[in-house]
Amino acid sequence: MGNRGMEELIPLVNKLQDAFSSIGQSCHLDLPQIAVVGGQSAGKSSVLENFVGRDFLPRGSGIVTRRPLILQLIFSKTEYAEFLHCKSKKFTDFDEVRQEIEAETDRVTGTNKGISPVPINLRVYSPHVLNLTLIDLPGITKVPVGDQPQDIEYQIKDMIMQFISRESSLILAVTPANMDLANSDALKMAKEVDPQGLRTIGVITKLDLMDEGTDARDVLENKLLPLRRGYIGVVNRSQKDIDGKKDIRAALAAERKFFLSHPAYRHMADRMGTPHLQKVLNQQLTNHIRETLPSLRSKLQSQLLSLEKEVEEYKNFRPDDPTRKTKALLQMVQQFGVDFEKRIEGSGDQVDTLELSGGARINRIFHERFPFELVKMEFDEKDLRREISYAIKNIHGVRTGLFTPDLAFEAIVKKQVVKLKEPCLKCVDLVIQELINTVRQCTSKLGSYPRLREETERIVTTHIREREGKTKDQILLLIDIELSYINTNHEDFIGFANAQQRNTQTNKKRAIPNQVIRRGWLTINNISIMKGGSKEYWFVLTAESLSWYKDEEEKEKKYMLPLDNLKIRDVEKGFMSNKHVFAIFNTEQRNVYKDLRQIELACDSQEDVDSWKASFLRAGVYPEKDQTENEDGVQENTFSMDPQLERQVETIRNLVDSYVGIINKSIRDLMPKTIMHLMINNTKDFIHSELLAYLYSSADQNSLMEESADQAQRRDDMLRMYHALKEALNIIGDISTSTVSTPVPPPVDDTWLQTSSGHSPPPQRRPVSAVLPPGRPPAVRGPTPGPPLIPIPAGGPSSFAAPPIPSRPGPQNIFAANNDPFSAPPQIPSRPARIPPGIPPGVPRRPPAAPNRPTIIRPAEPSLLD
Repeated sequence: MGNRGMEELIPLVNKLQDAFSSIGQSCHLDLPQIAVVGGQSAGKSSVLENFVGRDFLPRGSGIVTRRPLILQLIFSKTEYAEFLHCKSKKFTDFDEVRQEIEAETDRVTGTNKGISPVPINLRVYSPHVLNLTLIDLPGITKVPVGDQPQDIEYQIKDMIMQFISRESSLILAVTPANMDLANSDALKMAKEVDPQGLRTIGVITKLDLMDEGTDARDVLENKLLPLRRGYIGVVNRSQKDIDGKKDIRAALAAERKFFLSHPAYRHMADRMGTPHLQKVLNQQLTNHIRETLPSLRSKLQSQLLSLEKEVEEYKNFRPDDPTRKTKALLQMVQQFGVDFEKRIEGSGDQVDTLELSGGARINRIFHERFPFELVKMEFDEKDLRREISYAIKNIHGVRTGLFTPDLAFEAIVKKQVVKLKEPCLKCVDLVIQELINTVRQCTSKLGSYPRLREETERIVTTHIREREGKTKDQILLLIDIELSYINTNHEDFIGFANAQQRNTQTNKKRAIPNQVIRRGWLTINNISIMKGGSKEYWFVLTAESLSWYKDEEEKEKKYMLPLDNLKIRDVEKGFMSNKHVFAIFNTEQRNVYKDLRQIELACDSQEDVDSWKASFLRAGVYPEKDQTENEDGVQENTFSMDPQLERQVETIRNLVDSYVGIINKSIRDLMPKTIMHLMINNTKDFIHSELLAYLYSSADQNSLMEESADQAQRRDDMLRMYHALKEALNIIGDISTSTVSTPVPPPVDDTWLQTSSGHSPPPQRRPVSAVLPPGRPPAVRGPTPGPPLIPIPAGGPSSFAAPPIPSRPGPQNIFAANNDPFSAPPQIPSRPARIPPGIPPGVPRRPPAAPNRPTIIRPAEPSLLD
């Protein structure tokens, strides 16, 4: 008893599972589901039961299977069953399993023939099964009975479609032999979800119940109504056999005897019966396993290749060898220096494509963050003019001055230059943070030796902190040098004469008007949900305007915003948002876009926000100043000057603007050079020349090169994994050579599934249907019905007297086009045939029939062939 083919596959799958579990992975074979589809009482449950080799499903007349049964077969050393709805109970008697299925069906559907799409989940654990899923589905019925709903047919079809439409399911389309195959709903539904016929197998049941004198030979030979994978005939136990407790072994023997003794089936008995069905399905499982093997093999080979290099190092590994420790220490320190330099200077190998790192981040600090910090320190126009006027008045003292005092210019310039100290020192702090992060990333490769990693990080970080003080001192010295002498003879300084004539606005925008400064995606964050909500646009920033488009093709412009009177302010990130936001607003309190006083623009990261702010600075859009109103703010806002003082203030203001621009330019140029020389290059030299000496002086070599327990475990795991992978590949190779896959059958003309009408008579009745195999002479099985054959007269086709067969081409076209009786074999019977299928090639034509002999027209042919 049982499925022998499946039992032969079990050790093969178990070997695969064992090989994968040894390397700590699961082997996902994903064997296909097998679903049985067919009409009511077609024998679906019996077919499924025979496949498993166990007698456990309820059977009877009428609709017995009223809920889908999802049967999961699981390989186990002991045999038992359990249901999902009562997990705590294990069933070892399969009669009890049948009773529980009946009870659970009645619990949901009632006892009066009701149905339900809620499946029953049954798991059968056995040493004789593969990990498979079998699905027993309710039979297709047309007329509701008992408590069944009026749309019972559509409900059952929808239920079946849910299961058979999955690509991983094999479909057993079960049709009883005493029913017209052309009316088979099971084959029609299988055709809908599997048009290529790759996963549909036809099963013909009840062959022993056909009328005497009829058989299903043409169907089983796949000639009459062909399927790509053909048909398999089975003979199940009758209800009398089931009630009499006839076991499956005896039933299989009776089935074998039936096929061997029946004259129509004995020549193909080896391709019929439940054992052959089991063999076909098991071969499909074998094919699936073989198709899965190449992907499993490539996965294992890629893992093996990735391990081979590391395993090569460990093959002759001796942890306590002092020579090895010295060599490893030198190599690691040297590699650390190379990695640090590559991260700072940039390198083509091992490029990080996910985020900026090392030197790229420092470059962004130099050329985006630092200029932005400088501009944030820019003076407020009103405050500056007020300070200049006070300076002029205080310098004149009690007298009324006639000329513009240059001391006022010098005092204001020095005050502005002192403000540069804060952004310069902040720049140094940012660079130090990036350097320390870079050191930490480079020491991650020393993780095998925790003490060495810790000491290396400590020594290098301490050196960077020492250089921090010297770098900051040097930068403060640079600013003090600028303060010590105000060089009004600088070539870029505008001078007194030009300052009087100069318009303050001309210096605001130095970029070319139409120059594109930046392009990129931004999200407008503060559009209300009623107006569409937040949306992403493609923004283009030029020296004069900010435009946004639907996409990067820049064809559909949404809006263009002039940059006049615009400023930037920071916006706090929302509680649930992961975006970083900044806002653009109009200093004159006008709406910026539609009814919005400001537009909030969102980026994915803070780096993007800083980069966009730096781009806006280049376009002349500056950040908002924190306004701290003091008590005498009213007096300051109403501050007024006489015309002469106003001219003097304007002149000094232009001179200050020009000179501070020169200082900013100089500082922006010298800051990166100073930091590079005193900190970054110095640190690189320290790592290359002095780090090793510091390491030796801080601890002895043995403690530095003490391997971590994790690393020792990792090495052992790697070697074990390496050998397990090789073993798994050998097993896969053995399976590939020990199993044979069958090729997919060629396509057949199965258009009959779409064109067949529901009123054709049963095609299995051989005395009516005279379709013969091409090589069989017609004389053996009696006269061949068909139209009378008339010899061709010399005059040609015009002299024919017999009428053509209705709804077909007339015989004159046949013989006029083809006079050679040996020219072509007959067409497949399911296609519209040119030559009447009753005349095989090679058979001599008979003389014309007698005048009183009627033309025989076969009623069964047109519905199948048209």
